[in-house]
Amino acid sequence: MQNGTRAPFILGNSSIPPGSRAVVDIPFGKLYTHTELNIGAHVIHGRKDGPVLLVTAALHGDEINGVEICRRLLKLPRLNQLKGTLIIVPIVNTYGFVQQSRYLPDRRDLNRSFPGSEKGSLGSRMAFQFTDKILKNCTHAIDLHTGAIHRSNLPQVRASAKDKVALRMAEVFNAPIIIKAASRDGTMRGTANNLGIPLLLYEAGEALRFDEQSINVGVRGILNVMTDLGMLRAVRKKPTTKSLFSKKSSWVRAEHDGIARYYVGLGQTVKTGDVLAHIYSPYSDFEVAVPASFDGIVIGRNNLPLVNEGEALFHVAEVSSLDEAEKTLDAINDEVDNAMPPVLGEEYGVV
Repeated sequence: MQNGTRAPFILGNSSIPPGSRAVVDIPFGKLYTHTELNIGAHVIHGRKDGPVLLVTAALHGDEINGVEICRRLLKLPRLNQLKGTLIIVPIVNTYGFVQQSRYLPDRRDLNRSFPGSEKGSLGSRMAFQFTDKILKNCTHAIDLHTGAIHRSNLPQVRASAKDKVALRMAEVFNAPIIIKAASRDGTMRGTANNLGIPLLLYEAGEALRFDEQSINVGVRGILNVMTDLGMLRAVRKKPTTKSLFSKKSSWVRAEHDGIARYYVGLGQTVKTGDVLAHIYSPYSDFEVAVPASFDGIVIGRNNLPLVNEGEALFHVAEVSSLDEAEKTLDAINDEVDNAMPPVLGEEYGVV
């Protein structure tokens, strides 16, 4: 890339000229061993003006699908023609990533520590530094997540119903389902909302595992958003199938402890009373069914058959029509599958 007349982009102590890219290391504190904690941010500063989009992954250190999504994004030749600025932070929680853990050294959840403070816990200080040095420099954001340990999520995006820009980002992202949900206190999304920065949350796959379909949907979705924001030139037709909307979702929980046999998977539609699983005792003939409490789509599932009473087993999202939901999910999956094979190397950064 050649330098242009646009002003440089400042991040931390680094100045990135227009038409160039850089990796900026921002210090976020030290451990008691004096080991420094840094967060590495890829910055691609386009020649022409445009939005400043932040893409983050591994805010929970064991949620690694987003790390691969970031790698593939960074390899795309299309970014050479970027308008605006793209900031990609593939690993926010560096300590958790190294330890293959959701948490920080003090067992705190970084995504419950925002907006943080300069004099709080390690998580609070990291959240403060991230908000002050990175998040506040952006106009839009996409935060990449997976299910927790032993839980899988159907590819889905979440946005506040009150944020019209975030909802637009959710629609063009074109994941199978959109959950209209308010942000929680202490989260990056909640802090972004308070700052007036539309943030889209993408959930797909399982902790500590790569899921190719979830990665494909994620890469394709981010490119869709960047194209809609005018950061990239459109190179293919817009998706023809629109995402499903859900205003409510809830978990079906185990009413007894024991060993579970699961019968339904992600993306399956269920009706009230359908048996989703049986829980049995290894020491007796005791067995109890786990029924669906309402009609909907399974968007999250516990993969571990050893369950305790009260444990979340199935995450079900309500939709207006089960028949239409099945058709929509099948159509979006087909569109993703059909789009990927001819253009994996050039369009999606796969090698």
